[in-house]
Amino acid sequence: MGRIGFSYMGLAGLLLLWLPNMAFLRRQPVEYTALSSQERGPLLWMERIGQAGTTCCAVIFADFNLRPLTAWSLWLLAFWVLLGVYEGCWARYFQRPSIDRFYAPLGCIPVPLASLPVAAFVCLGMYGKVVWMVLSAIVLGVGHIGLHWQHKKTLENSGL
Repeated sequence: MGRIGFSYMGLAGLLLLWLPNMAFLRRQPVEYTALSSQERGPLLWMERIGQAGTTCCAVIFADFNLRPLTAWSLWLLAFWVLLGVYEGCWARYFQRPSIDRFYAPLGCIPVPLASLPVAAFVCLGMYGKVVWMVLSAIVLGVGHIGLHWQHKKTLENSGL
């Protein structure tokens, strides 16, 4: 269920998530503004609800903080590895910012900048055994990945 208390691990993960997003606000392609202005409906609501839930869970459950190593600690390792790959995808984007780079796949992951943080927070929820985090991250994933998948398809269909 989750022990209420401050999570420094959750806060650190959120900061790693937010920092490149703040930089993106200053260097986003014009096409992205047009795409995001068309977002409506259930996917947008799911994204927003998932963002709120994931953010709150990350900082209010002490279960995400370090504890003695067990096999379950692999979930925490997966969280950090996924966030590291996510940061790498942002570095790739910022080398030459463009809408193509923003939606560029990473191997078999079609929209990594949307998928990796969702997967990371599912792993954090598993590590802490906090069902609220897992559920929030799933709701976030449906909305966030769904919206970015729509953006990618719109770009492909428009020939951009």
